[in-house]
Amino acid sequence: MKLTPTPITAAITGLFAGIVMPLVWPHLGEETLNWVFAFLLVIALPMHVLVVGFNVPRESRPAGALDVALLKRVMIWLTTAVATLALMKILLA
Repeated sequence: MKLTPTPITAAITGLFAGIVMPLVWPHLGEETLNWVFAFLLVIALPMHVLVVGFNVPRESRPAGALDVALLKRVMIWLTTAVATLALMKILLA
């Protein structure tokens, strides 16, 4: 199954991270390994799969040029995650 990162998958990933991380956060404790696993499973892995992607196309861009589509997906992911965190803070308060 090939997953192609899109702005929709980036938004879903931000929504997932924004909902799950505040719920997991209080249960992590002081153990550093718990924090590493939580970050990997809730933020890093979904972000890499659904925002960056595994099969990055090698388009003919000049050296040093920005990947505008990737930049747009990352901004959507961050914006959605922050907005969801703010909403979760309001709802859980």
